[in-house]
Amino acid sequence: MRIALMVVRLFFQVPYMFFRIRRYGLYEDKFLHFEEAFAYIKKAVTKANHAGRVIVKAYGTENLPDKNGFIMFCNHQGLFDTLVFLESCPKPFAFLAKKEVRNTILLKQTIAALGSLTMDREDLRQSLKVINQITDEVKRGKNFLIFPEGTRSPEPNVMIDFKGGSFKSATKAKCPIVPCALVDSHKPFDENSIKPVTVKLRYLPPLYYDEYKDMKTVQIAEAVKARIETAIAELIKT
Repeated sequence: MRIALMVVRLFFQVPYMFFRIRRYGLYEDKFLHFEEAFAYIKKAVTKANHAGRVIVKAYGTENLPDKNGFIMFCNHQGLFDTLVFLESCPKPFAFLAKKEVRNTILLKQTIAALGSLTMDREDLRQSLKVINQITDEVKRGKNFLIFPEGTRSPEPNVMIDFKGGSFKSATKAKCPIVPCALVDSHKPFDENSIKPVTVKLRYLPPLYYDEYKDMKTVQIAEAVKARIETAIAELIKT
């Protein structure tokens, strides 16, 4: 119902948004047009969220590293998660999505426009290729968003275990890891309602390479998850 509300309230703008985002995805050099594409998508997503009566409250953007080339890791609640980041994050980023969503209308075009990637976790060779590609792009100064649970949690605001392999790109790139905590991001698209809803996101202080270089990826996953769990509990109280 909320997606329908977004489309109805932006009815005359949606075709233009779609074709402009699609155009960005057709450029061969995604790096050259990355910031421009992100700026437009951010503007379009913000309009869509407002049209859908979703309020995004973000905290801690000052914790994001000054220098680009970092990876944000966040708990996963549903399809709306990435839209929260696209509205609130002041720095351009691409994201990693599961293969099942790569043909979803508009999301497919957004993935292409930002040079985002999709992963087939059942295909080890393809997964390793994606990990290496993220590593290379982060080294070049591109930021990424990854959901290390791999799938959404069945219980709102409660996380499942993080997959250690999700952090391999960070360890290989030796980049800052930014833990992020989402609360109530399942509500906009999972609840059959168009009542106003508020989603909260907190960007936590980053872990720099010197802090985690001697840790295994499983240990990094546990440390990041613990920080996010604490932040979720605090956000629920606010």
